[in-house]
Amino acid sequence: MPSDRSLTALGLHTAPLSDPLTYPGATPDASGLLVQGHYLRLIPVRGRRLGQWWVESAADGGQVPLDHVLLRHDRVDAGARVPVLAVGSNAAPAQLHHKFTRRGVLGAVPMVKAVVTGLRSGVSAHVGRAGYVPATSVLAAGAPSTLTLSWLTEAQLAVLDGTELHYNRVLLPGARFPVELPSGERLGGCQAYVSKHGCLLADDGAPLALLPQRELLTVLLERSAALRELLGRTPEAAVARAAADEAVREAARRIFATEGQIGRQPELEALAALESLEALGTPNRWGPAYDELPPLALPDPAPPPAA
Repeated sequence: MPSDRSLTALGLHTAPLSDPLTYPGATPDASGLLVQGHYLRLIPVRGRRLGQWWVESAADGGQVPLDHVLLRHDRVDAGARVPVLAVGSNAAPAQLHHKFTRRGVLGAVPMVKAVVTGLRSGVSAHVGRAGYVPATSVLAAGAPSTLTLSWLTEAQLAVLDGTELHYNRVLLPGARFPVELPSGERLGGCQAYVSKHGCLLADDGAPLALLPQRELLTVLLERSAALRELLGRTPEAAVARAAADEAVREAARRIFATEGQIGRQPELEALAALESLEALGTPNRWGPAYDELPPLALPDPAPPPAA
């Protein structure tokens, strides 16, 4: 494994679960493959499905097809994995590495930068166990966002579900929420986590945009005297108090509600994963894999370079 692609060497090694004020965590600028604490370059191929992309796996720049790497590490190729959209810390390689390794689930995770229309990162109306206020998916009125999609095995998805108890995992239809990969492929659908508690609202009544945690907590504390009394006046105090006591976290959620700071996302909340999957004829808890949702569009492959 090339040492210059380790999470530490790339400055991507801090997980928000262990350092809450870094939420949502450091994210790479480009698509990659998370494997054994490294983030390898993932090279899109125009007009080709994900498994046919290249992984730059060796220090000398050698490239191998992605499916070869996935089968070697997990015995699960790209087509059998479930694409899941990340709107918060699950887009940070260190956070996924932390979640999977502490549960003894190893392997590889393709993490792909995609352009998503109609959905963006908002703020969930609750405080997580680590003390930070986490993200949730919110509607974006047709606007495009660049977000990260992770292709997960059943074992990896089970771990992720176990860390997202305040969320419903829902299936996003590709026709309603277009997702375009760097290869030009437009997905038939993918999954995302939607908060059970609703989203926090900005002063204008629109869903509050996700901010770096220190900045977000500063905003929330400044606009609520009750929250300052509960959590303290600084982001450091707020995270420490919230992480130490479940009752404090629940009290913060009640303050959000009584002060009218919570909005609902009825369209997203209606996309309950089980109902969506049953409608597609695939009533299993994981949802349709990549190969079970044919692409809505796949451009012609790029011609090979001239000799």
